[in-house]
Amino acid sequence: MKKLLATVLLCCASTVTFAQAAPQGMTPQRMERMEQQLQTRFANANTTHDGKLTREQAATGMPMLARHFDEIDTQKLGYVTLPQIAAFMQERGAAH
Repeated sequence: MKKLLATVLLCCASTVTFAQAAPQGMTPQRMERMEQQLQTRFANANTTHDGKLTREQAATGMPMLARHFDEIDTQKLGYVTLPQIAAFMQERGAAH
């Protein structure tokens, strides 16, 4: 879960901003790789290429995300976006 948190935050924050919130000991190169990996996984899972990941797309391409789909999809729209995922992970990170 901590790796997913770091990855999502990387995707949605600028390098400077995220560098301040990054887990201790995480290098900028590793953060960049994690950001790229998340973006690639999201893009691959998003088979409709609309920037919205449905429950089915998440279950197929991002199973960890699918487990928390209802928590992330707070508006019950049937899809989640990268900014929604980041907000969820930031909330979860602050709570722990």
